[in-house]
Amino acid sequence: MTFEEYQKFCEKTAVYPEHGKNLIYPTLGLIGEAGEVAEKVKKLIRDNNNVLDETVRREIAKEVGDVIWYACRCSVELGFSFEEVVQMNLEKLRSRLEREKLHGDGDNR
Repeated sequence: MTFEEYQKFCEKTAVYPEHGKNLIYPTLGLIGEAGEVAEKVKKLIRDNNNVLDETVRREIAKEVGDVIWYACRCSVELGFSFEEVVQMNLEKLRSRLEREKLHGDGDNR
């Protein structure tokens, strides 16, 4: 599946107020889903002695998928395709790699 195909499918499942002109809703969803990933990892440490079995691995992956859905919707709400945002991120990371700036602080390192 391509990013474009994924984005088109996400459009069909975007059931929230004023989708297409509402950045707040998917941003809050993104934060919530990232928190769910963190919560499952926390419970992995607490309840599973940090052993990542197949069940837990799949449950965390499902939450990561929800993060991706909300990231895609944020992209659309900002007026970019998901592929464009992924490409921008790739260019940013490539530049940091070439300049040996993967470590450190700040967005524009």
